[in-house]
Amino acid sequence: MNKKVQTAKYVIADFLSAVIAWSLFFAYRKHIETQGEDLIRLILADRNFYYGTLIIPLFWLFLYAITGSYHRIMRKARMRELAQTLLITLIGVIIIFFAFILDDVIISYRTYYKSFVIVFILHFFFTFLFRFILTSSTLYKLRHRKIGFRTIIVGSNGNAVSIYNEFESQVKSSGNQFVGFVHAVEYPSYKLEKFIPHLGHYSELRNLIRNMQIDEVIVAIERSEHKTIEKIISEIEDSDVFIKVIPDMQDFLLGTVKTTSIYQTPLIQVSFDFLPPWQLAFKRMLDIILSLIAIIILIPGYILCAIGVKLSSKGPVFYTQERIGLHGRTFMIPKFRSMYTNAEKGTPMLSSKDDERVTPFGRFLRKSRLDEIPQFFSVLKGDMSLVGPRPERQYFIEKITERAPHYRLLLKVKPGITSWGQVKYGYAENVDQMIERLKFDILYLENMSLAMDFKIMAYTLLTVMKGSGQ
Repeated sequence: MNKKVQTAKYVIADFLSAVIAWSLFFAYRKHIETQGEDLIRLILADRNFYYGTLIIPLFWLFLYAITGSYHRIMRKARMRELAQTLLITLIGVIIIFFAFILDDVIISYRTYYKSFVIVFILHFFFTFLFRFILTSSTLYKLRHRKIGFRTIIVGSNGNAVSIYNEFESQVKSSGNQFVGFVHAVEYPSYKLEKFIPHLGHYSELRNLIRNMQIDEVIVAIERSEHKTIEKIISEIEDSDVFIKVIPDMQDFLLGTVKTTSIYQTPLIQVSFDFLPPWQLAFKRMLDIILSLIAIIILIPGYILCAIGVKLSSKGPVFYTQERIGLHGRTFMIPKFRSMYTNAEKGTPMLSSKDDERVTPFGRFLRKSRLDEIPQFFSVLKGDMSLVGPRPERQYFIEKITERAPHYRLLLKVKPGITSWGQVKYGYAENVDQMIERLKFDILYLENMSLAMDFKIMAYTLLTVMKGSGQ
């Protein structure tokens, strides 16, 4: 399945539906004003028609994007699509009326309300019609196994075989295409091997997901293997895949499980979506706007810091280092150099309070956090966010995950210039302190919101003004 092509289809369909709805509504408004006299000529002669035909569809696309309409494009459901389209159309039409139509000449309030209803009906009808066709087409292909989600089963015996047989015997497929399985515990032989290829141990999942372009992982281990489930989830929680597990019967009886389907094979979906799509889009928009503002305001600061670094010791003004970002992707993080050149040789080292490798001017940069300001460019590029767990090097990530596997949860979000761990704990001088600081970053993930981001930015500004960094 090509997700980019499918997304492009929805974008084009939404653009066309917005153009059609606006054109028909504009014709209706002109008809009221002119009583139908040479309607086509009057429409084509009006520049507002052309402005609206360009601006209105772009507005709708922006609104759909920030509300998550193009998120998980292959997993849309028609009833959910109906409800979402109704709600977004209502919000969008209200905005359009306030921005474009409220200052029109009002013949009567009845006509005004009628216009609102007509533009709402027109836009909703064409938008949902096109989306219904696209969604129905995708569902048909999924249910008839023409396309599917590339899936790996974690498990090798009774439960795994039962899940496989249930999925394969579905009259209407859930869309899973099983490419193989990995085992959690080693046995002389595996029952599932009769049906699909054995791909190795679950510790190889991360590489398998990347190399085989896996969309979904189903955990179907035996009851005796349940002690491994946390390790299995930790192994793949930083991957961009759907994770589902089979529920125990007592979970159903206690009513603590919400399954992915009430008609087909019941599974628990493990979700790591820390923010709703609209908040995620708004967070990215804030990152871009605030970073641009910060870069412009800090131009004198960039110049002074560059001069200070150059005069304090020999070497380049900037220092770049490879860090691990979202979904384990590597990127280069820039800083103003605060240490003497070649300060780190061989085994990676963390900076300490009285680190002799730090230059005198570098100490000032670190206390004021000014060494971090080149990272606003990384935010613009998309490698980082303003707020998020601080990115670490692969060497230290491996050291941390040996003792705290849940560290990989931090790789589900973009790293940030500042973080709750940085605010509440500060810089870490060793792995023990990094693990101690981890609890604050996990707390941030559990309470992640735009309000929390603003709070962290406010605390960070206070730290900068006090010069109380390290």
